[in-house]
Formats: sequence, C-alpha cells, structure tokens
Amino acid sequence: MMSSHAKGYFVLVLHAHLPYVRHPEFEEFMEERWLFEAITETYIPLLMAFDRLRRDGIAFKLTMSLTPPLLEMFASSDLQQKYERHMEKLIELADKEVERTRNEDPQLQKLARYYSRHFREVLETYREYDRNPAKGFLEFEKSGHLEIITCNATHAFLPLLSRHMPVVKSQIEVGVQAHEKHLGRCPKGIWLAECGYYPGLDKFLSLYGLKYFFVDSHGLWYADHQPRYGVYRPAVTPEGVFVFARDPESSEEVWSAQVGYPGDSRYREFYRDVGFDRELEYIRPYIDKSGERVNTGIKYYRITSKDADLSKKEYYVLEDALKAVKEHASDFARKKERQVERLYELFDENAPVIVAPFDAELFGHWWYEGPLFLEEFFRELSKSQSVIPSTPSEVLDIFDEYQVLTPAASTWGANGYFEVWLNGSNDWIYRHYDEMIERMSEVIDRVSSPSPLEERCLNQMLRELFLALSSDWAFIMTTGTTVDYAKNRVITHTLRFHKLYEQLKSGRIDENYLKELEWQDAIFPWIDFRSFKA
Repeated sequence: MMSSHAKGYFVLVLHAHLPYVRHPEFEEFMEERWLFEAITETYIPLLMAFDRLRRDGIAFKLTMSLTPPLLEMFASSDLQQKYERHMEKLIELADKEVERTRNEDPQLQKLARYYSRHFREVLETYREYDRNPAKGFLEFEKSGHLEIITCNATHAFLPLLSRHMPVVKSQIEVGVQAHEKHLGRCPKGIWLAECGYYPGLDKFLSLYGLKYFFVDSHGLWYADHQPRYGVYRPAVTPEGVFVFARDPESSEEVWSAQVGYPGDSRYREFYRDVGFDRELEYIRPYIDKSGERVNTGIKYYRITSKDADLSKKEYYVLEDALKAVKEHASDFARKKERQVERLYELFDENAPVIVAPFDAELFGHWWYEGPLFLEEFFRELSKSQSVIPSTPSEVLDIFDEYQVLTPAASTWGANGYFEVWLNGSNDWIYRHYDEMIERMSEVIDRVSSPSPLEERCLNQMLRELFLALSSDWAFIMTTGTTVDYAKNRVITHTLRFHKLYEQLKSGRIDENYLKELEWQDAIFPWIDFRSFKA
C-alpha cells in the first residue's frame, strides 16, 4: 500500500537486454560470452542483492524489462550447459590464481580468494533458480518487489520501420507473446527498443493491452502539448496508453562520464583483466579457442584515476570499494529527497514522479559494484519519509487526472534522435530490410493456404527477418565494437531469408536446409507468420 504522506515517488527501471547470440553448431563461440558475463556480473548479483533486501524486510520496488531475446537465451538448454562449463572453467582459473598469488602481493592473494568464493556462489545461485535467471526475477515479481515488463520481439528500432505497419505490429505482438510464454503472465508495460518512439506507435501498444511505455526526457518536452509537470508525471496518449519520461538529473548523477558515481577511483577497473595480463600459455585454456584474449572477469586493479594508464593502475581494495558504495548510495538517496522536496513545492504540493531508467548491465558488468549500490540505495531510501520507491502500475493507481498529449519522436541514444541507428556506418542495412519486409508481405498474401512444410518455411522466414532487424547490429556498427560480427549477422540472416523465399516461391523447399535453420536460429519456436499480416 502506497503512503498517503509521500511527497514524491521514485521509479527505477532496469532495461535488461542482449541480442540473440546462440551458436549451437560450435562448442564455444566468443560472442556467447556476452550472455555469460551478464549472468555472472549483473543478473545473478542483482538477484542476490534482491534476496538480501527481502530477507531484511526492506520494501524495495523496481521495474525490469526482460527482453524476448534474453528470455529465449535464459531458457536455452544448450546455452545453460555452456554457461555451466564456462563457470566451472572460471572457478578453475580462480583456484589457479589463488595458488599463483601466494608468492605475489598479499592483496592479490586476498582478491583471488574472493573471486574463487564469489564465482562458486554465483554458480550455486544460478542452479538454485533452475539455471534460468528469469525464474528468479519472476519470484520477486510474485513477492511484489519487482514489475517485469516486455520489449518488442527482437529489439528492432521501430521509428525507422514505421512505414512498415506489419513489422511494427508483429514486433509488439511477438514481444507480448514471449513474455506470456516465459513468465506465464501478461505484461503491463513495454520498454520500446532504444526507448524509440514515433507518433502513432501507441495504437499498437493499445491493441495488445499494454498500459504504459517510456520515452526520453525530450519525448515529453517536445510533445504536441506542453506537459504541465514536465517529465515528473506520466501523461496519457490519445490511444489511452500512459507514458513515463526519463529524469535527466538522476541519469547524470549515476552515469555521467564526468560526475557519475562509477568513475570513483576506488571502484574496480573494467579494462584490466588477467585475460590480458597473464602469459598466453597460462591463460590459453580460459580465453577464446582462437587464442584471442578476452576478459575473464578476474580483475585486480581499481580505477585509480581517469587519466592513469592501465599499466599504472593500483590494486583494487574491496573494503574501500564497499565504503564508496555506501557513500554514493547515501548521497543518491539524499539527492532524491531534496529533488522531491523541491519539485513538491514547485508543483504546489502535488507529488512528482521521478523515473530513472538505466541499462541493467551498467550495474555489475560495467560498474562492478552497481548491484551493491542499488541494494544500499534501497536501504537508505527505506528510511525516507518523503520518497517512496514505486512501480509504474502503482503510480498509475495514485493520481486521478492525467494530461493527454502525443510524445515527440525520440530515443535515448546520442543526441536524442535516430542518428545512432542511421548513419554512414550502417545505412546500407535498410535497403535489405525493406526488401525482406516487402517479400515477406508478398508471400503471405500469395500463399493463402500453406501446407505444413510451407508454414514452417514462412515461420522461419519471419525468424530470420526478426533476427536481422535487431537494433544491436546498427548500434555496434556505429560504436565500432565487434563490427564484423554485427555485419555478418545482418548478412547471414538476410541470405537465409532470401534462400527460403526462393525455395518457397519455386515450390521446392529443401527440408534439410529448413531443419538446419530451425536448429540454428531457433528463437521463438512457437512463432506464427500470421502475426505479420497487417
């Protein structure tokens, strides 16, 4: 029950997402480590923090989007087995480090022992949740601490697909279906990929029963009507869907490159890892089979200073990092109290709603101490008389009146519009998207009563199209990380789509080839191509 004395509400939103990277044809595949690192450093540590808070009776509340690709990977038996093998090797490496550091600095020995214990605890927790972190998050939703929302099917960037109504519709529909399949309940809200919105998108959200979504600050600032409370109250669109906007103040305090908490010198340095520091023959069994060095997750150094060369970093001290966590969590809680007090007075004693969305992987993967920061923040906030942690659904039950407006086209990417996903590095992908979408519509219209084999072919074509549309590939091309992999994924799914199209059109479907794709690109095994119909 929400306090009637609250002066304001704080809505923390964690967007948990990774692109669908699953290669069952390989015993190991480097990019599958993205998932393994996120489970080890973000998802399991978050569950462990939630468990400690619940055990201690702390009334924490937050919202998480678990995207359909992430849910599919969580539930994949072959990825589960690979993750366990990955962790067993990591524990083996940590134990070797315990032995090796006996003759090195005592601080390294202490850290090696910490990693050996911690990795065992992570693997044990993973197994406790039946090797599926989604089951853990669902447990906290059932206990009332968490609200889990969905995302469009494969995180396609919808504003640049707005002229293709069947794609937008089916991305939303399949996103809702995936949530129901994996979590057994209908999602109340949605995180649109990259927080990307365009006017008119709300009609599809309404069609599938979604009650709310999120935009970046300027999505409300530049709406068709000036928002009376700025970004500090949800509004409602003409289609009856509520919209929450990001608070820029909270974002800067936590994640600013200049003043954000993760840059503190006492926190763990992300970019220095034993995978690069140790001699190749020693580390070879624990890096990629090609011999390419990768992060293992065992890191002995702290940030030290933003200007320090990696070779000049000082040893990481756990006690100092935990002290920084407590300082920063307390500071953030006090800042939210002051912000609420200020807005409450400004709004003539109308309670503001502060929405703070972040990529979940910030907490733990990029900022190692992030899950502990969130835990300490909720402990601090539980002492507050003015700020109540809330979920969007709880907020929507509080107020009686909402302003009707249409948010502006917007994203939470650099500069707030679409340039991250459409620029000179990635513009070539869109002509291929257009052709696939047009061909998908063509064959659906032409094959009115498909045979079972044709139906399988059409379903696989939709999977290939959806996998090619992932916004992650365009993002990676812009940022310049693992560009070859991103390009290859777009090209591979495009070629597979067209080969299936030609086989379907000619009436000569190669069932062995289709089986191979159904095995390799097995996302959404229940998908129905009919969702693509306008």
